[in-house]
Amino acid sequence: MQFTLFFGFKIDILFPQTLMYTVMNIKELLLKGQNFADLLKQFSIDAKDVRIQDEDVILNDQNLEHREIVKESICIEGTNKEGGIINFFGTLHCNLLNKLAVFEMQGFEKVSQPLAC
Repeated sequence: MQFTLFFGFKIDILFPQTLMYTVMNIKELLLKGQNFADLLKQFSIDAKDVRIQDEDVILNDQNLEHREIVKESICIEGTNKEGGIINFFGTLHCNLLNKLAVFEMQGFEKVSQPLAC
């Protein structure tokens, strides 16, 4: 963006690239790595049947544009092929600049009906 100042000088103002991460969601970032895909396979869960708790809240955080790394405690809910619900609890480590994410699982639970994570 260019602005003209009083004395006829033109200056370019470079705005830091606003980090808009809605193009790629957290699930897509996690699926880029083999470990998360293997975890889903181990529990017979298809990627389309995975929901990340408060993903929109994490991605729409006002301070996100000032942070390169995001570290959040999250719950990932998946429905397996037998119709069971599996909740994975752990920490999301996400490098938004390089579009990389890792899920560090601390535990999981099997439930018969979906929980509001």
